[in-house]
Amino acid sequence: VQLQASGGGSVQAGDSLRLSCTASGRTFGTYAVAWFRQAPGKEREFVAAITWYRGSTYYADSVKGRFTISRDNAKNTGFLQMNNLKPEDTALYYCAAGDARGNIDNTRGYEYWGQGTLVTVSS
Repeated sequence: VQLQASGGGSVQAGDSLRLSCTASGRTFGTYAVAWFRQAPGKEREFVAAITWYRGSTYYADSVKGRFTISRDNAKNTGFLQMNNLKPEDTALYYCAAGDARGNIDNTRGYEYWGQGTLVTVSS
């Protein structure tokens, strides 16, 4: 599975962005889809995930109530709607897909990764 992330940009605090993650080469199938982010000098951290079965969603505490993850299995695309962005959301955002069993919020749960899309939020 090849993943292509897009939708990043430079915005002001309080603005919104919608990230997309499109799979090619193979469908998402039953994989969970997740977003992680990595700020300069920091480790990659979990942002949100959505399972294939039931579409259960999981969020990092720092983005709950502001970010919404979704997926369109027919279009092999995942989305991350980000509202009320803050400067601390500035990072390179990666989409990922994988079985994620027992590791829904950990990089170990995901076999496939996109290249990252940059989100910059200024105050």
